[in-house]
Amino acid sequence: MLLLALVLLTVALVSALTAMRFAIHGREVTIPKLVGMTPLEASRNAAPSGLQVVIERQYYSADVPEGRIMSQVPLPGARVRRGWAIRVAQSLGPQRIAIPDVTGQSERVAELNIRRRGLDLGSMAQIQLPDAPADQVISQSPPANASGVSAPKINLLVSGGPKPAEFVMPNFIGQPLGSVTLALQDAGVKVGRVSVVSGPAPATDAQTAPAPVSEPNAASMIVTQNPAPGQKIVAGSAVTFEVR
Repeated sequence: MLLLALVLLTVALVSALTAMRFAIHGREVTIPKLVGMTPLEASRNAAPSGLQVVIERQYYSADVPEGRIMSQVPLPGARVRRGWAIRVAQSLGPQRIAIPDVTGQSERVAELNIRRRGLDLGSMAQIQLPDAPADQVISQSPPANASGVSAPKINLLVSGGPKPAEFVMPNFIGQPLGSVTLALQDAGVKVGRVSVVSGPAPATDAQTAPAPVSEPNAASMIVTQNPAPGQKIVAGSAVTFEVR
């Protein structure tokens, strides 16, 4: 009886593994070859296997006729699950559109000129240059009138304008708010929120503690600052204070 039970258990396990393998691999299909077809032909060819065709890229090609598929992923013969998407690149045929010169134009004008010619705007990077005004195209790829271009996209390098002046934050603690405000304004730095610290200021040997104030004024003494002394700030930044 024990031997019979072991045999039945073994048969059950083998049957379960066989059923699981069939369930997993029974839904797999083989990727067909789509290169050379039109997207419509490719979709019709892939539909019986439950596959989808997605046009992911478009490239110029002097060898592959316009509208035909140049490449595909996964490659033909690969085994995938039903419902898988086959990503393809479509040929635009030989390059027939001249690459415009958009250097010196603003980012918006350059984008309009690119799209008006049936081209796409590719990647865009920004760089800060001391001599170039902000929002001006200073370089493009591919360059104007380039031939043998692979993709109908133009990548732009745009100026972010001159780099803001940097300062090392001085120590303003113990100084009056009025004179500090004037010094920061001369340096192009803004004064942000100013709040009053409750309680009287500590007295020193040379002076007695001033009476507490409810609102900051030019004579208020700075007790804390943010950014802290020694930190770097740029022109246009705001500095906050607590005063007594």
